Amino acid sequence: MTAAPRVSGATSRILARLRPRRDKLPRDIKVMLVAAFLIALGFGLVAPVLPQFATTFGVGNTEAAVIVAIFAFMRLIFAPAGGTLIGRLGERPVYVAGLLIVAGSTAACAFAQDYWQLLLFRGLGGAGSVMFTVASMALVVRLAPPESRGRVSGAYASAFLIGNVCGPIVGGLLAGFGLRIPFLAYAGALVIAAIVVQTQLSHQRRGSRESRDKAPDMRFGEALGTGAYRSALFSSFANGWATFGVRMATVPLFAAAAFGSGPEAAGLALAVFAAGNAAALTFSGRLADSLGRKPMMIWGLLVAGLATAGIGFTSDLGWFLAASAVAGIGSGLFGPAQQAAVADVIGNGRSGGKVLAVYQMTSDVGAIVGPVLAGVLADRLGFGWAFGVTGGIMLVAAFTWLATRETLQSARP
Repeated sequence: MTAAPRVSGATSRILARLRPRRDKLPRDIKVMLVAAFLIALGFGLVAPVLPQFATTFGVGNTEAAVIVAIFAFMRLIFAPAGGTLIGRLGERPVYVAGLLIVAGSTAACAFAQDYWQLLLFRGLGGAGSVMFTVASMALVVRLAPPESRGRVSGAYASAFLIGNVCGPIVGGLLAGFGLRIPFLAYAGALVIAAIVVQTQLSHQRRGSRESRDKAPDMRFGEALGTGAYRSALFSSFANGWATFGVRMATVPLFAAAAFGSGPEAAGLALAVFAAGNAAALTFSGRLADSLGRKPMMIWGLLVAGLATAGIGFTSDLGWFLAASAVAGIGSGLFGPAQQAAVADVIGNGRSGGKVLAVYQMTSDVGAIVGPVLAGVLADRLGFGWAFGVTGGIMLVAAFTWLATRETLQSARP
């Protein structure tokens, strides 16, 4: 009888790191996941009806698009203020205040009497949105165990994704009762999320004098001095350009031009992207905690970049949907690793309000600039160039991570 082959020490350590972790997530993280789902669910309620609601005031498609753009623009403008408020007041008060501001502005949208009122109320919602977005990231950074940051980031992204998938379905049903109803439902979901965060999250006062003396806020210059943060800023910009910008603005136009179809093909592309993203998120966070942040960033950006570039060269609906699904997989591969790398830079002992605000701003800038430049390229040179340049931006981001030092080792206790 032959003896079983011996496993080397190095191999056993690798296998141990790849084995799924069985330890439970902290209760506060679970509270954050519930809040994330409610927020995403509410946002999905109004996303399908907002442009259509704007046109009921007698404006055209351009003015309706401005209603969508003003939200992102106000997020960008108020991001630095959100980071400053977190440093002064702490994460949770800013988180709850941001939720309530968006709830109030969204409810006001339901009672808007003309286009300009709707524009004003929607813009105010953008200011509140960046407050709770940056504050929630800061809370996740501080509350997530260092050895599980990738898993927590993946779970957080999954909660948002599930809410975004369910929201439009429920929103479409509610729209049957009137286009103003989804806004009231969104406001209600945000109020519930605010109550959950305020009452269920542990009352750890990071904003107290004693906390600040022991763990000062991380300065932006210090974070910028690390290669991982600089690479994360560029990949966040690329992700905002491709995932939040071009995917929402240019993909529907390409589907109509290339396949002569209505919104059905674009809707299918967005759905398969989300499906690919969800599939990758089931394991990418764990791999970021075992293999490291750097390999997940490189491979995820390469997959997403190549698939995005390929979209513009598809002439068959099946290949178009396949490329969209692969792009979603790539996005899901690097998403948790990117946030975990930023969390590694900041650490649990400090608040990174300003650092995270700039990180969020780069994504918003990409989401604003990307669709505009892609549209110009599509008009003058064709959709192949628009998607090719977009994919190229992601490939450049992947190469910036090649020279970046791994942050996982410093994150482990």
